[in-house]
Amino acid sequence: MKTTGKPSTRRLRQRTAKLRRRISAMDYACSGTLHSRTKTCGQAACRCATDPTARHGPYHEWSHRKDGRLVHSTLAPAQFSLVQRAIANRREIERLLALWEEESTLEILQPKPPTP
Repeated sequence: MKTTGKPSTRRLRQRTAKLRRRISAMDYACSGTLHSRTKTCGQAACRCATDPTARHGPYHEWSHRKDGRLVHSTLAPAQFSLVQRAIANRREIERLLALWEEESTLEILQPKPPTP
């Protein structure tokens, strides 16, 4: 049996099925950026006005695009960890989709044996 060094169609389909399973196992996915920062309250008598280490917070903020506009949201600590996981999932999905595309291209371009 002659081998061309390219994986078989069956093997390619197994690998893409594995990629699809990994994607479908993720619960949340979203884009955006997370920031944690401290703030001053604006009251002259407050300790945050004179001491940078005494600022209020940290406050967790999520920036993302919605309907073509940049939206900023303040998140509770529990929301922060969920959005953090969702952003990591989205990046992993994009990586897996790139692999899926690569596998699909290999299968599409693989020469088919002539039919008798």
